[in-house]
Amino acid sequence: MTFSTENLIPMSHSAQNHCFGCGQDNSNGLRLKFLLAPDGSVVSLPNVPNTFEGPHGYLHGGVIATLLDEAMAKAVRAKGLTAMTRHMEVDYLRPVPSSTQIRIEGRVTRSETRKHWTEAQILNAHGKVLAKANGLFIEVKPRP
Repeated sequence: MTFSTENLIPMSHSAQNHCFGCGQDNSNGLRLKFLLAPDGSVVSLPNVPNTFEGPHGYLHGGVIATLLDEAMAKAVRAKGLTAMTRHMEVDYLRPVPSSTQIRIEGRVTRSETRKHWTEAQILNAHGKVLAKANGLFIEVKPRP
C-alpha cells in the first residue's frame, strides 16, 4: 500500500533552514518535508533511513519522538506562528520500521493566546498507529 497525497499542498521551508527535523541544509538531519491537508493538519511521508535506528530494522525512540515533535511544530507553523515545545508526551505503541515509508500526521487541537495544544501520530502503510503524542507549544517571536 502506498500513501495518498491527494489534496495535500507542499509547505514551504525557509531557504537557510538547519533544523534537525526539516532542514534541507542539515546533511545530518531527517530532512522531513511536510504537506498541508485541507483540514489544516500536516502530513509527512518519509522513508527514514537505517542510520536513525535503535534496534536493527527499527527507529530509535528518540527519533520517533523527534518525528512526532516536528509534526506538532509544523501544525502550529501552518497557522503562520512560530512556537516551541513546552511539554510533550509520547506513547510508543508498536515498533516503527526504518527504511520503510511511514505517514506522520500533526494537528492543533486547541489554542489560547500563546499556548497551542497539539497531537501527532505515526502510521504504517496499513493505517496502524505505531506511535502517538500530544504536546503544548508556546508561541515565540521569530529571531531575525
